[in-house]
Amino acid sequence: MLIDLALQGGGSHGAFTWGVLDRLIEEPWLKIDAISGTSAGAMNAAVLADGWTRGGASGARAALEAYWERVASAAAFSPLQRTPLDRLLGRWTLDTSPAFIALDLMSRVFSPYDLNPCGYNPLAAILEASIDFKRLVQSPIKLFVTATNVRTGRGRIFRNAELTAEVLLASACLPTMFQAIEIDGEPYWDGGFAGNPTITPLVRESAAQDTILVQINPRERPGTPRSAAEILNRLNEVSFNATLMKELRMIALMREMADPGCGEGARWAAMRTHRIMTDMMTELGYSSKLNGEWAFLYLLRAEGRRAAGAFLDAHAGDLGQRSTADIDALLAEC
Repeated sequence: MLIDLALQGGGSHGAFTWGVLDRLIEEPWLKIDAISGTSAGAMNAAVLADGWTRGGASGARAALEAYWERVASAAAFSPLQRTPLDRLLGRWTLDTSPAFIALDLMSRVFSPYDLNPCGYNPLAAILEASIDFKRLVQSPIKLFVTATNVRTGRGRIFRNAELTAEVLLASACLPTMFQAIEIDGEPYWDGGFAGNPTITPLVRESAAQDTILVQINPRERPGTPRSAAEILNRLNEVSFNATLMKELRMIALMREMADPGCGEGARWAAMRTHRIMTDMMTELGYSSKLNGEWAFLYLLRAEGRRAAGAFLDAHAGDLGQRSTADIDALLAEC
């Protein structure tokens, strides 16, 4: 069964996606044709594709684990750590971490050009150690990575032959934390502002008709946020879901209007959508996206495997037959 994957970004919450991928590629009857990813989703996609090119499913699983182990090793030396009370109470957020509070406050007064004039990003070395970008050109898996052009505000989609560590860093470049990444003379920020992730190339350039969206940012959250941290957290979720919801509405409209017997219209009409997500994300705040502890990453991985397993138990028979995520309902919200 040929499938596409659409992977959202979300910092260390991308370890949930790691778990989903780890479970899906255990299934020999599933074959990934293309992956669209943004930020952490783009990194998961590139690591998986490179590992798959090197050693098939087992190579991809090993590559993903090695990548996240490197993330955890680097995070061990970060000043962004949970407080002893948070550890005692089993809270994974960094809301009370002195370093996180200081960073959050300084980011509202100083830019990354003031605080980090050399443009240091610990992920750069991790990506270079985790991915052979020359090998990605030969990967059987098509990759689509989105970054946002700062000058135009438009998203740019990078494909296998264009991918470098700088492209992946651009796709994950939060403008309050890192300097814009320059590619081909243009500055880029996080791709989530333009597409989180971008779905359109999966329809136009992939042979698969089933797209599985791995969604990290909760679309709905009960109650009204009242504290400053809650408001900023929900604002972050709404902002990084907005482009995805808009594109899914557009796709639903295209499917409704497409001629199923005519060229590209046939591809739009035949598209089937599925979603894997977890309620666990509603229990976590924005600051936990900066928590790179191995115990936290492994917890998210385990939840990702569980969610993917539950999806397969419920919908394996639907793949290739029908959509299990009703994006047509989004048209009623317009």
